[in-house]
Amino acid sequence: MAELKKPVSAELTSEQVKRIREVCQQLGKVKGKVLPILHAVQDICGNWLPLEALQLVAKELEIPYGYLYGVLTFYSMYSVTPRGRYIIRMCESAPCHVNGAENILEALKEELGVEVGGTTSDGLFTLELTACLGTCEVAPAMQINEVVFGNLTGAKVKEILDNYRAGKEVDYRTLARTTIKPLAYPLDQDNMVLFANLDRIDPMSLDDYRAKGGYEGLKKAVTSMSQVDVINEVKTAGVRGRGGAGFPAGLKWSFTQPSPIIPKYIVCNADEGEPGTIKDRYIMEGDPHRVLEGMALAGYAVGASHGYIYVRGEYYLSMLRLQNAIDQAMQNGCLGKNIFGSDFSFTIEVQSGGGAYVCGEETALIESIEGKRGNPRVKPPFPGQVGVWGKPSIVNNVETLSSIPMIISKGGEWYKAKGTEDATGTKIFQVVGHVNQPGVIEADLGMTVRELIDRYGGGIRGGKKFKACQTGGASFGFITEDQLDTPMEYKAMGAIEGALGSGTMLVMDEDTCIVDVVKCILYFFQHESCGFCLPCRRGTRILYDLICKIADGRGEEADLDKMIKVAQVMADSANCALAMSPIFFIKTTIERYRDDYLAHLNGTCPLCKK
Repeated sequence: MAELKKPVSAELTSEQVKRIREVCQQLGKVKGKVLPILHAVQDICGNWLPLEALQLVAKELEIPYGYLYGVLTFYSMYSVTPRGRYIIRMCESAPCHVNGAENILEALKEELGVEVGGTTSDGLFTLELTACLGTCEVAPAMQINEVVFGNLTGAKVKEILDNYRAGKEVDYRTLARTTIKPLAYPLDQDNMVLFANLDRIDPMSLDDYRAKGGYEGLKKAVTSMSQVDVINEVKTAGVRGRGGAGFPAGLKWSFTQPSPIIPKYIVCNADEGEPGTIKDRYIMEGDPHRVLEGMALAGYAVGASHGYIYVRGEYYLSMLRLQNAIDQAMQNGCLGKNIFGSDFSFTIEVQSGGGAYVCGEETALIESIEGKRGNPRVKPPFPGQVGVWGKPSIVNNVETLSSIPMIISKGGEWYKAKGTEDATGTKIFQVVGHVNQPGVIEADLGMTVRELIDRYGGGIRGGKKFKACQTGGASFGFITEDQLDTPMEYKAMGAIEGALGSGTMLVMDEDTCIVDVVKCILYFFQHESCGFCLPCRRGTRILYDLICKIADGRGEEADLDKMIKVAQVMADSANCALAMSPIFFIKTTIERYRDDYLAHLNGTCPLCKK
């Protein structure tokens, strides 16, 4: 959650008042547009939200000022105090942390002459920290307004800031992509499911997408298949949720399709806030129509008429290309009324997040779409029965939905032939941290962790030895050298207390202190807790205090058992998956890297003393 601050007063110009009213009139007619309105008003007012602007918005939308303040203070991207022309967000996630983010932060503070939260005297720069930018393949990274700069060094930081001081501002709309190309393809690109079009089409061109068979799956479905036919094809394919939970997509859809309640909604979860997870951005930036087609197919299958793409607020280029794709699809009959001459109609809108990791949880995301604080709902009922605006809603990840067009056009058996019996199809894998070639690939499920690290990640950088890998994302367990030959599929990874998760692998070399990494991850979880339920609100704080005590050499061995017990209580009693996650990495690191903890308890950690 964002820090609570008293809004600063500032007189608005007549032009600002006019523009704010226009934004409210334009967007306020659509339910749940509180976050987009706040983003727009913040831009109008110069990167912050003065008291007078908030009061005007509350009046125009006819909502209580206290409600509006409560919403905006939940999200980290809004500010009620003045900020500079350029907002520098320095990433402090684990992938950036293990790659020297603290040194880059010190270089930034020295170059700018301000501390975190401060603005330079010339009003140009404000320095902030962010939990994750979703650009872990170029860690350590920072974002200046809409543009990401990665693989930072002290010298590179100075060069970038000097360019901005000289007026050499980068326009994100001109960029080919936010970061780098995918790694070398292990699959023939013509046989890919997700990356088949990357760098082979213009992502701003509907014609290019159609020339590669785009929207043929949707056309086939709405003209020659029933809703149940589509669901059965997805069931045959065996595709499971790619956001981390791994729930079978076809089964999820089958729960909602029979419901007579209308309208129904499709929600594409593009929040991608899990540190280390960078896959969905590649699809949205490089092949946005594939996401839309997948959503429309899901809509047809369950009888939905409208979709939301909830995109994390830092993904500016993704939102630009998705909106362009929506506009093109609407103009050419691929979305809208009577798609391809059928009785099926479907529309999509992009919703920007405001900076809250917990909104990756499906019900918190729904709350945010509705213009509320992103507190997860108590389940049941599940979104499939009671979702957006209280109506049946399907929530799927970008990667999951983007798999559907080829499943329908080529058949579920074609998709099922890829991967393994336990985990069918292909997956976007991400390898980050201490490897020579951080990045993403699409490969058949079942590849071993070792192959991902050594063949595609280029091995451990600097010729150093492997020490640990956190599997699946920041929420999951650490594995050791002798577990690297495990195939990346659901059962096999679960058997070693790892996880397939989102498909990301954070690799750490022999110079890494595991206690230091766990401290970083626990800071992330206590910072990102929404505070809704007591086990998470207090538990994450207790765990962070304990790891700080241990890291500082003030702890005792009993604290290790206490951490496991607290984390287990959280997992057993909390409302959502955020608080259910720490048990995995706490338990596996204490059991498998106990020497690192004991070294800190004795005040003799050689790695931290370096």
